[in-house]
Amino acid sequence: MNARATIGVLALQGAFDAHVQHLNALDTDVRLVKTESDLQAVNGLVIPGGESTTMSNLLVASGLGKTLTKKIDAGFPVFGTCAGMIMMAHSIIDGRPDQIVLNAMDIQVRRNGYGRQNDSFEQDIDIKSFDTPFHALFIRAPIIEKVGDDVEVFSTVNGHPVLVRQGTALASSFHPELVPDLRVHEIFISIVHESNSSQVR
Repeated sequence: MNARATIGVLALQGAFDAHVQHLNALDTDVRLVKTESDLQAVNGLVIPGGESTTMSNLLVASGLGKTLTKKIDAGFPVFGTCAGMIMMAHSIIDGRPDQIVLNAMDIQVRRNGYGRQNDSFEQDIDIKSFDTPFHALFIRAPIIEKVGDDVEVFSTVNGHPVLVRQGTALASSFHPELVPDLRVHEIFISIVHESNSSQVR
């Protein structure tokens, strides 16, 4: 890598602090993203879990939505967890009519696909390239119903993809920031570094 990358964490709503802690633990430069100037100062963005419709409304109100969509179209790295994954999809089966989609990945998702809060669960899952299972927490988790041909599936639960990548975009149905294991965040850091290196050559 020819330049050190800074990773942003969208801090409009949701569990962004836990992502910051994981990225800090991996010796990564981190910046909270609340404004367009914040977004322009980072090389990749984590979109955390939370409430996808509320986050969508805040993206519109802040003006970040259009800017982020343009950056994603140009190859800007993004990592969405739970609600963040919903927003990254190209379509949401049970989304609200006014809910924006960032169209970062060719996936179709269903909000709360695994059930409501009391249906939350945790289990060890196998992830491609990991030597040992990853302990995943699913909290009001969305289900990926369909994936496009260009989407790489890293892990599944009961036949449904739960960790996917397409180009510089990474998304998970579960909350990797809520367990001590840092390996999923390491995947995204490597994506950002690859993208940053290609841009500074």
